[in-house]
Amino acid sequence: MARGWLRFRSRYSVKGMTRQHTRAWFGLLVILCPVFLVSMDGSILFLAMPRIGQALTPTADQALWILDVYGFAVGSLLIAFGAIGDRYGRLKLLMIGAAVFGIGSAGAAFAPNPETLVAFRALMGLAGATLLPSALAVLSELFPDPRRRARAIGIFAAAFAAGFAIGPVVGGILLERFPWGSVFLVNLPVIAVFLALAPVLLREVRTAGTGRVDVLSVVLSATGLLLAIYGIKHAAADGLSVFSVASAVAGAVLLTWFVRRQRGLEHPLIEFSLFRDRVFTIAIVTGLVPLAAWSAAAYLSGIHLQSVLGLPVLHAALLALPGAAVLTIMCVVTPALVDRVGKRTALVACHFSIAAGLALLLMTGVTGGAGWYVASTVVAGIGYGISFSVVADTAVAAVPAERAGAAGAIAETSNEIGNALGIALMGSLAALVFRLTGPDLAPTLGETLEIAPAAALDAKEAFVAGLHTAVAVLSLLHAGLGVLALRWLPHPEKALVPQASA
Repeated sequence: MARGWLRFRSRYSVKGMTRQHTRAWFGLLVILCPVFLVSMDGSILFLAMPRIGQALTPTADQALWILDVYGFAVGSLLIAFGAIGDRYGRLKLLMIGAAVFGIGSAGAAFAPNPETLVAFRALMGLAGATLLPSALAVLSELFPDPRRRARAIGIFAAAFAAGFAIGPVVGGILLERFPWGSVFLVNLPVIAVFLALAPVLLREVRTAGTGRVDVLSVVLSATGLLLAIYGIKHAAADGLSVFSVASAVAGAVLLTWFVRRQRGLEHPLIEFSLFRDRVFTIAIVTGLVPLAAWSAAAYLSGIHLQSVLGLPVLHAALLALPGAAVLTIMCVVTPALVDRVGKRTALVACHFSIAAGLALLLMTGVTGGAGWYVASTVVAGIGYGISFSVVADTAVAAVPAERAGAAGAIAETSNEIGNALGIALMGSLAALVFRLTGPDLAPTLGETLEIAPAAALDAKEAFVAGLHTAVAVLSLLHAGLGVLALRWLPHPEKALVPQASA
């Protein structure tokens, strides 16, 4: 009888574990809904901007703000919302953030002017900042086993990367058949599915013993990041001025105050001690700079394909598919790759492959270059995929489970700020070269083609010069980071991610 009881208990225990694992994987699929949307909306406008420009006629500065205010808002608030979710409930924050994201998407779709579109994009960014760190933290709770968690994080990173990579493709396909607002309305069905299933498949998770949220730290981190990025952006776009310098300096002062305050708090928003680990530091830098390169190259290449080469938006979108596929596949295989070649080799390869891919864009011109664009995205996609996966795994593996939200926020902040800075700084650099190369042209390529068709060739040559300047700077930067990683990272490697089983 005792044996029968043991068999009965064992059988139903196994069934219970199976149901638990099944629920966890379905929960992961639900979590990936907002993750995919947040990352996709960071890039979906790259091919849509020419159409939005025709509909709303934004100035050059407004066009950049439409693109990068989203990333600024996400990057400025990720740290704060990561800590808030840890303390007050990650699922609750996910639900609220998803609802606000849907509201922002609907408002952006029907924006009547550039200012309204910028405002709703900022609201979407605020909501996105609530979603990413909490999603990563909930994922960690769903998979307590380190091996399964490593696989789940790899899928999470792949979905995040796929959103960035596929965003321009989705935008191009939608714009082929529907008005420009469709690139925002596509978010609503996905948000509805998440809001319906999340309460069923996900549990509320709060972290005990983390103390109250330090409101001053939240204000300092968000305001400091926003002011610093804003000042840098305007200095790059319009040159040094009292306003841009004052904004950047004020942001730097607030961020310095924030860092010093964290050291004296019992429960800080950021554990700065993590940055004493060289591998962690290189990994976080690897989250920021590659995203800057990817966003800048994607944005400028999208304009080159449509406005310089004259390709239809759908054709331009399809050309992005090979690179998107490589990027996504690399996110999935990177954990196994790291097991074989080591973290140091993977980080070095990441930067050198991006440098090589960006350099291929130097072969583009006024009359051709679509093939070089595809080759560039494929080669650089290897490094981008490694970047996404390594940064996500490092953030979660480096801290205890109760700090998963805040640690994940560090990684996601580096991604989002990189995305915003890439467009702001490299877009501004390309615009500066455009103005210097063609001083008699209108401020932008689109305006020149519309009001002065006779100057089209000069305008296209000026734009290509700006594109080449931006990608050359980014390529050299990544080559330098590759050399730094090669020299700085130790050969006796420390564990960067949990060992994943097949």
